[in-house]
Amino acid sequence: MSESVQAPATNKQTGEPILKLVNVDSYYGPIRALEGVNIEVYAGEIVCLLGSNAAGKTTTLKTILGMVAPRAGQIYLRGKRIDGKKTTEIVAQKVTMVPENRRLFTRMSVRENLEIGAELRDDKEGIEKDIRRVLEIFPRLAERIGQKAGTLSGGEQQMLAMGRALMARPEVLLMDEPSMGLAPILVEQVFETIKEINSEGTTVFLVEQNAHMALEIADRAYVLQTGNVVLSDSAEKLLNDPKMQEAYLGEVT
Repeated sequence: MSESVQAPATNKQTGEPILKLVNVDSYYGPIRALEGVNIEVYAGEIVCLLGSNAAGKTTTLKTILGMVAPRAGQIYLRGKRIDGKKTTEIVAQKVTMVPENRRLFTRMSVRENLEIGAELRDDKEGIEKDIRRVLEIFPRLAERIGQKAGTLSGGEQQMLAMGRALMARPEVLLMDEPSMGLAPILVEQVFETIKEINSEGTTVFLVEQNAHMALEIADRAYVLQTGNVVLSDSAEKLLNDPKMQEAYLGEVT
């Protein structure tokens, strides 16, 4: 089992973590994807998980959501274990994910996709209020409310995927590669929106290959390599860490 690598405390780290992984191992058949992973996310934080392709980042999110069952270790949400629970049970506890590649219902309208995000809710007035809130955050979606999701641009689809996730009123928002395939100007808009969502009280756990952009908005970060957490610190310190500069920030001048 790998040695635990723990990030230092920040001023947002009070009480118990809202999300905690303890010595988590996950497998795909005989192949171990995660080994002894320890991660803590506190309420109100933006925490990013960085690493190259096949490092285990998406597997970490899937393990949290119960889509991949850990073979060892524990996962806690608000101090209670959720490993072993079904994905629907975990989502019902206000954990939502914006998946890689958006995975929208392309033949359905923008509005219908937003409504699907609220499928576990039964408060019609609240749902309508939240649709209006999402459209305020993403004005481009308001202009395309009746348009099929499959006809939207890549940036607009990412906005819709984020808006759909917000319709569940998550307390913890998991995000898998939100900048993937987007033009630089749209990447900046997406990260600004993540900051705005966080400022309204949503805790964000972000998987991202664009290490520099992620560290610019995050409070803390973990670096995953072949299923092991190999580096962990405040985002500010990691931005200036020689190991990070060499391995992940080489493109930054």
